[in-house]
Amino acid sequence: MTEWDERPVALVLGAAVWPGGVPSPVLARRARAGAALWLSGRVRAVVGCGGEGAHGPSEAELIARLCLKAGVPETALRLEDRSTNTRENIAFARPVLEELSASRVLVVSDGWHLPRALLLARRQGIAAKGAPVPIKEARPGPQLKGALREVPAFVWTWASGEGR
Repeated sequence: MTEWDERPVALVLGAAVWPGGVPSPVLARRARAGAALWLSGRVRAVVGCGGEGAHGPSEAELIARLCLKAGVPETALRLEDRSTNTRENIAFARPVLEELSASRVLVVSDGWHLPRALLLARRQGIAAKGAPVPIKEARPGPQLKGALREVPAFVWTWASGEGR
């Protein structure tokens, strides 16, 4: 990774960690998608986001572990491990992105989550595009639940000006 490398940076948004430090299926899919972006050469670094919730370790640490297991070198990984929600994922990742001189970011998340995540990123001055995770391995129930939850969350975020 060189400082003149203009490829974007992948910003992998966190999701739940289950008991015993097991990544939820959502978190595992997001981490694999971030790793795939690096392995394909589309990004120059992967930033894992998410703090420690009810179960440790942090979401960011599990993202890094899964990326390492997939073949992403440690030198290409960065962690934002304090956030507890999407707004904080973006806000707390800004210093990491600045350290990487990231002028462009690919936000890695589920398709239903990306509209709000991109709105928050753009409000933070981050030039972001979405990189939706493949849903072929996803269970329909949790995907529907997430999508239904995101509709009012997006409307509230947009109307409230959250993230500015």
